[in-house]
Amino acid sequence: MQFKKIINDSLKVALSLLLGGLILYWMYRGFDFRQVERVLLHEMNWTWMLLSFPFGILAQAFRGWRWHLTLEPVGEHPRTSTSVYSIFLSYAVSLVVPRIGEFARCGVLRRYDGVSFPKALGTVVVERAIDSALVMGIAVVTMLCQFSVFNTFFDRTGTNIGAILAGFTTTGYIVTAVCGLAVCLLAWYIMRRFAIYNKVKATVQGIWQGIMSIRNVKRPVRFIVFTLAIWACYFLHYYLTFFCFDSTSGLGLSCAMVTFIVGSIAVIVPTPNGAGPWHFAVKTMLLLYGVGDTDALNFVLIVHSVQTLLVVGMGVWAWVALSFTRKRIAQQQP
Repeated sequence: MQFKKIINDSLKVALSLLLGGLILYWMYRGFDFRQVERVLLHEMNWTWMLLSFPFGILAQAFRGWRWHLTLEPVGEHPRTSTSVYSIFLSYAVSLVVPRIGEFARCGVLRRYDGVSFPKALGTVVVERAIDSALVMGIAVVTMLCQFSVFNTFFDRTGTNIGAILAGFTTTGYIVTAVCGLAVCLLAWYIMRRFAIYNKVKATVQGIWQGIMSIRNVKRPVRFIVFTLAIWACYFLHYYLTFFCFDSTSGLGLSCAMVTFIVGSIAVIVPTPNGAGPWHFAVKTMLLLYGVGDTDALNFVLIVHSVQTLLVVGMGVWAWVALSFTRKRIAQQQP
């Protein structure tokens, strides 16, 4: 079983890398990478890139501070520094195995501060749901304000949401729901037949406690401020890079917001740091705003690469800091 799990995990990583690699290869086939060096050394304004770094760091720091608030209602009180370091490390490890960071940061808190893994994971679920709702809300407003641009984007990428939804009939929805319910009932019955049921039940209860923790956050205003600050910093981390290049410096806030939202949605595709889907989505939108093909390719390649290196640097810093952090509580919790 362990060998089979290793094989499955390896396949997931390989497929993720393959997907991102194929998209990047398709985008950059025939591209002259030698001119990227010229842009980096002579044409790019590095001052704006450096000014964007603090916002990238703050976005993750705010996420760690918010997580600390979310854990309080479930009786978990990790050190604030450990919470922040775990966030830094989680983003870095997700570059190797997409989505593994969510589990990694829970594991860090369990190891160093004795935090219950299921409870921590439950709070992560809550955070992701809140962030997703916020991004979708911003996306709806942005799409309404820039509808013509998004309409052109969907036409160019061959995405027709209406046609996709039209493929599902009322009967199809009912059958899908019934099948989903049957699978859940079958899984519940099988789990009841095994001794592992109680352990799984305890884990699920811990996750549920974490999910419900949002109702009892002691400082809701601070939680809201942290949430807004996270995404404001993410946006500024991205927007300031526009001023690094002549081709994007005059595009304005509307273009920055549209490309930011599209890029944020694109990273849902499980590739390392959204490599491939992010490049494609942002580059396509930049073309709609009049940026040349080569300039758009330079922008997404350089910005994504530099910001990924920042994530790596933060992860290394967190790993070093954690190696000097003393474990506060013995691992006694589930």
